Amino acid sequence: MLSKSQIKLIKSLSQKKFRNKHGLFVVEGIKGVNEFLNSDFELVSLFSTKDDSQLKAESYQTVTENELKKISFLTSAQKFLGVFKIPKSERFEISGLTLALDGIRDPGNLGTIIRLCDWFGIKSLICSKDTVDCFNPKVVQASMGSMTRVVISYIDLENYLNENQNVPVFGTLLEGENIYSEKLPEQAIIVMGNEANGISEEIQKLITRKITIPQFGEIQKTESLNVATATSIVLSEFKRSTFIEK
Repeated sequence: MLSKSQIKLIKSLSQKKFRNKHGLFVVEGIKGVNEFLNSDFELVSLFSTKDDSQLKAESYQTVTENELKKISFLTSAQKFLGVFKIPKSERFEISGLTLALDGIRDPGNLGTIIRLCDWFGIKSLICSKDTVDCFNPKVVQASMGSMTRVVISYIDLENYLNENQNVPVFGTLLEGENIYSEKLPEQAIIVMGNEANGISEEIQKLITRKITIPQFGEIQKTESLNVATATSIVLSEFKRSTFIEK
């Protein structure tokens, strides 16, 4: 049976200030929970409504479906919920392609972008400090376990780019060069901007190569692509370009 203090603690983790205070975050669903159990993330507590041989854990607390609903952040609660420790920030080095996010606010977009990094082998994801928290339950859910394989860092993006001027910085801008006609390097920093405003003026000044995804529709009324969709195209084109070079 869940105690009132357990319910209060877990529900509080929907807010960043309490995630930071307790150093904890929530993972829901069998796939996500197993991904984190098989990683270096440290499990604090695990709850399940059933016995399941697919669950890769030695022990967990059995709860009722009604109890799980009380601590779930999903509209339809999954049968498994884990509470894990937020790891200490890792130091990273630029190697190959690095993706940088400037003010991404939508949790679903960030979660999808983390999955894209995992798919395309991007090991370092740099986030400006005003980007949505990657331990937000909606981000964790959308990332589908890919957070266990991508190093995510929150830093002063302007300072970071100033300190790495030896690496080409690509920015996705409407007035950029056609990405399909550009020669794209294996090592670079790719900046993707905010959903509504794009890349901020401060960061635009540090971009050394502007690129754009051309629009092919005959009736060109669509103003822009969703940032996660644009990221998938950009990463795919960078990987295709380097693959052809090899």
